[in-house]
Amino acid sequence: MKPDLTPARLRVAWIIALAVDALQIGLFPLSGGFSTWLDKPLDLLAMVLMWRLLGWSWAFLPTFLVELLPFVELVPTWTAAVWIVVGLRRRELKEGP
Repeated sequence: MKPDLTPARLRVAWIIALAVDALQIGLFPLSGGFSTWLDKPLDLLAMVLMWRLLGWSWAFLPTFLVELLPFVELVPTWTAAVWIVVGLRRRELKEGP
């Protein structure tokens, strides 16, 4: 069962996604793309939090896997994943069961 898309859940999901992406982009100049010691646990935490907040979606798995590639932390993948999942969930709610 997927959790309800309450305004509070959506707000927290957006904040987390934007914060993780901003942190990864901000760390890049300092680490030269070798911030794996922080990026990978951060991506894992983001995936677990998104799963808890928005429910499971296939959009989270490719996002997590793509983040394992070097230099991809410069792409706001978590923000894109939340955008995709929220759009899909809203469409499901409109169409009904």
